[in-house]
Amino acid sequence: MTTSGVGARPDDARPGVLSRHPLVFFFLIAFAGAWLLELPVVLSRTGIGLLPYTLPRVVVVLAIAAATFTGPMLSAFVMARATEGREGPKRLLRRYVQWRVKLRWYLFVLLVIPASEVLGAIVLPGVLGSYQPVTLGLVLGYPLAFVSTFVLGGPLGEEPGWRGFALPRLQAACGPLGGGALLGVLWAFWHFPLFWSGVWTPPTVPNIVMFTVMITLLTIVMTWVFNNAEGSLLITMLMHASFNTFANKVVAPLFPAPLLNDYGLLPELVGFGAVAVIVVAATRGRLSLHDERRSQESDPAALPR
Repeated sequence: MTTSGVGARPDDARPGVLSRHPLVFFFLIAFAGAWLLELPVVLSRTGIGLLPYTLPRVVVVLAIAAATFTGPMLSAFVMARATEGREGPKRLLRRYVQWRVKLRWYLFVLLVIPASEVLGAIVLPGVLGSYQPVTLGLVLGYPLAFVSTFVLGGPLGEEPGWRGFALPRLQAACGPLGGGALLGVLWAFWHFPLFWSGVWTPPTVPNIVMFTVMITLLTIVMTWVFNNAEGSLLITMLMHASFNTFANKVVAPLFPAPLLNDYGLLPELVGFGAVAVIVVAATRGRLSLHDERRSQESDPAALPR
């Protein structure tokens, strides 16, 4: 796994409180940058109705999309500059296009992850019986939905922060399983305002709990993929787009079962949970994290200075 600068501070990094507490300030900026944009949506009549104004649907969608860029992405680049110097942001950008990854990881994120969502759906009571045939419109519309999700649905804006900056440092501090699980909980919490935005499932206790557990299990799997892909953000962005798009554009219309109308996150919870258990057991909780020597060899920025 590429540690992306989780080593000694370069000479041109900016000394100060940011570089002394990189994870604390990364999450503070990521949360504040996103929530400040989402708060007007939550307070409007579109959300909880505390303030007397209604936002057009397009404004709500754009505000939520923009929050991914003003939150985790902005925070990642600010903190990369503070902790790694001028090369930090450049190194982060290079990982956007780090495409030299073994074919099996592309197949995993684009095929196996969607398959786990389908399997997670059909094992639930009454879901298989609700199956609706695949339509030509669904097939033709999926690529466009995938691209729009990739750009505006979270992957492009969130992954530089969660996997690009935070995950290597959390793994260094808490180990791969602990770091991945902690990131999953924080990632889930970052999404919480959307429950009150009027565009997500209702903010019931079951929905919030299922979402938190599902995201944590998914993050463990994504940590394993990230480690095997040598820190490629392209792979994690594709995986993020894959599970989001398939859940919303394929699983939901193919299986309109009453159970899923009430608990739409169940297929992902079951599917990702099964994959996470297999991954943790197969790797004995190491999630394919290389040893420190190999990590340093893969990234000159992590070598002692």
